[in-house]
Amino acid sequence: MKLRDFIEIDYILFFSIITLLILGIFFIYSSGVTSTGNLVSNEYIRQIIWASIGIAAAIVLSIVNYRKFYDIALYLYLFSMVPLLYTFFFGRVVHSTRWLRIGSFGIQASEFAKIAVIIMLARYLADTERDNKSFFRFFICCMIVFIPMGIVLSQPDLGTALVFISILLSMTFVSGILMRYLLFIGSCIVFSGFFLVLPLWQTYIFRKNIPAIAALANSKIIILAALFLFIIAAIAMFGFLKFKKRYFYWLVYITAIMILSLGASYAARLVLKNYQIMRLIVFLDPNVDPRGAGWNIIQSITAIGSGGLTGMGFLQGTQSHYRYLPEQSTDFIFSIFSEETGFLGGLVVFALFFIICQRLLRIMKTTTDPFAVYVCAGLAGMFCFHFLVNVGMTMGIMPITGIPLLFMSYGGSAVLAAMIGVGLALSIHIRRYSR
Repeated sequence: MKLRDFIEIDYILFFSIITLLILGIFFIYSSGVTSTGNLVSNEYIRQIIWASIGIAAAIVLSIVNYRKFYDIALYLYLFSMVPLLYTFFFGRVVHSTRWLRIGSFGIQASEFAKIAVIIMLARYLADTERDNKSFFRFFICCMIVFIPMGIVLSQPDLGTALVFISILLSMTFVSGILMRYLLFIGSCIVFSGFFLVLPLWQTYIFRKNIPAIAALANSKIIILAALFLFIIAAIAMFGFLKFKKRYFYWLVYITAIMILSLGASYAARLVLKNYQIMRLIVFLDPNVDPRGAGWNIIQSITAIGSGGLTGMGFLQGTQSHYRYLPEQSTDFIFSIFSEETGFLGGLVVFALFFIICQRLLRIMKTTTDPFAVYVCAGLAGMFCFHFLVNVGMTMGIMPITGIPLLFMSYGGSAVLAAMIGVGLALSIHIRRYSR
């Protein structure tokens, strides 16, 4: 690495991430301390090791020309499918996620698949940049993302699967693909969630039967409704092809969203486990099951609220040290952090993630290489989604999906995969004026 390259490293991005890693280690340590002051977990030591490996990987990748990943994008993508498929059939299930186990060593293959998808999708978008109005281009983008996403969703790991959607939408938006295609995917996701949640709301919260809502859980009615909508769409498509009227096009567009949303919501009921469905229910009202599925949200909100403005002090939290908060070193690390550092500490984490996303957007604006632009867009979408969903989950404004807070939550695979992404961003920043 030349001295000029060393000087060109984006130190603001790099040290913002180092700060998050250090904060994460301190509060993973705090999560392992009981109310009597005994340390019952060595997770913080493992996190130090993984963070060190991740930092080293980021530095090494910053030295390597990121264009090399353009050349091997397809091979990386196909290679990432191998452990995903292996874990699907033979992986060990830990907290709803399948892990690849080699003795006591575990790898979450889906974390690395996200990076491989970003690289592969960035190459395809860069190669087809002149064809940004083509539906076929958008369709191929969806296939690149949906294949690994489908494997992850079938584990079932809903949270990680949703991260792939954020990557797809952020990268295709930056690529200039027509907004109506992006709105189509977004609308399908929103309506699928809506159709999935409504029957649950009726059964567990409203506790009264509404025939129209109950029909959303009836397979025969769903099939009939989808068939009826399909006939309407076919007639509208014929009208559009014959008369070239735009309202026929939008009729096809809307009916297609409804058909896919109905099908996806019903399929979700078949794929999701009971505890995942209960997570959706307690998101609507945690007091439905306060000592069961709603316990996590209630305790997390209590921990964040008890922190006040300045927090209770390091190692002085009650919810974590009395072990009221489950998964406190992973999914709910922000709850412990906020309890002990307060609102002001939470603002620091918000500011650091804002800086990270801002630096990635700045690299996107300054680089001359389309491939680099799309890689940074995918990383920004992934980091942003992890932050918003995890923090929203701990505050009770997002469903519990099991998504970690990148750089702070305990987990070697997540840290290493995220730092690989950081290394790519640093390499792009160093070479942003050359191709």
